[in-house]
Amino acid sequence: MPRDTIVLLGVNHKTTPLAVREKLALTGGYEEPLAALGRLDAIREYYLLSTCNRVEVLFTCRDVREARKQVLDLLFAGSASREEMKNYIYQYEDQEAINHLFLVASSLDSMIVGEAQILGQLKDAFRHASCQKTSGLILNKLLHKSFSVAKRVRTETRIGANAVSISYAAVELARKIFGNLDDKRVLLVGAGEMAELAAEHLVGQGVSEVVVANRTLERAVKLARRFDGRPVALDELVEQLKSVDIIISSTGASDLILRKKDVQSVMRERRNQPLFFIDIAVPRDLDPEINELDNIYLYDIDDLKHVVEMNKSERDKEAVKARRIVEEETLKFSQWLENIELTPTIIELRSMADDICKKELAKTLGKLDHLSAREKKSIEKMAAAITSRMLHYPLQYLKSDNPCGDRRDKVNTVRTLFRLDNGNRDRGRR
Repeated sequence: MPRDTIVLLGVNHKTTPLAVREKLALTGGYEEPLAALGRLDAIREYYLLSTCNRVEVLFTCRDVREARKQVLDLLFAGSASREEMKNYIYQYEDQEAINHLFLVASSLDSMIVGEAQILGQLKDAFRHASCQKTSGLILNKLLHKSFSVAKRVRTETRIGANAVSISYAAVELARKIFGNLDDKRVLLVGAGEMAELAAEHLVGQGVSEVVVANRTLERAVKLARRFDGRPVALDELVEQLKSVDIIISSTGASDLILRKKDVQSVMRERRNQPLFFIDIAVPRDLDPEINELDNIYLYDIDDLKHVVEMNKSERDKEAVKARRIVEEETLKFSQWLENIELTPTIIELRSMADDICKKELAKTLGKLDHLSAREKKSIEKMAAAITSRMLHYPLQYLKSDNPCGDRRDKVNTVRTLFRLDNGNRDRGRR
């Protein structure tokens, strides 16, 4: 029999506004929605991915129209009409569904192309589906393949190599200046969100210490505790420059908090050891003339935005290579699916032919008692050879990629011609 259709239904940040995505009736993590999907009689294997930017249901079914209706009625549970959802829902089947899943896993469909978070989200969603045994042969194979495709994209391209966020661009620049960051100390000035994110990334790169300076000491203490660091008063800023390597500044000050002359005096005491300044404040916290000093590296928000734009351009170039890999892997998996669909029919066809051959041989050889064992063996070989020759063209027809017919149509044609779906056939009669 023809295999089930693979269907992917979804909404994401590209197709659907947040106000509509919020109407999705998904509560209680993955367990409750997966259990609800399991109560739909139109779908067989199924898997659910739910993130802040997308909700997608991947499933197999026989009746695509009925399955779509049931899944959408469950997802939106009366909060949005079917007519309204037509404007937002995307639907892919078979090869297009496979291709879309591989694009998502490879972060080519993400808001930020090349981000690594989506693969972890896919694996987490698959873990829930596996635990509840909602995926079977087809989806297990497909989802595992999506993970390996994502790994291949990461290995063979540099799609995730260039920072495309302000905070991580700052870290990337720090690594270019210092190389290994393990022994570096970071001074976080102020409590801006991007500065905090940059500090988080730097801690992730293994910096040895985080010092937090803030106008409000209570806030400095709280933030320092988060990074397992130490708080200082903002008045101690110049003094702290003597012992740190990286300064991230993001205060709400209306004027400069650090000038060239302040840093100049510190550099003599530092014996000109490099200092890296990141000024993410608007208006700026740091005097642009600081950059004129030797072994000083000062980047402001516009510099970082420029780095981000260049990196996005590089990622776009790598995305072209990544899409080629996805297309290649999509074709490979589609071929595997086609073989899965063909195999039962090929086995049944050969079994039918072998049954006919054995029955006819038994009738014929039963009447030829005078033949020797060797002669009987020769007749058996001849019958088997005739059977193989007779099956050659039907099998070739099934396996060929002739554009004149769809693979499923070919399977149906062969099954009809050879009556493979007729349980009452008498294989030995004709």
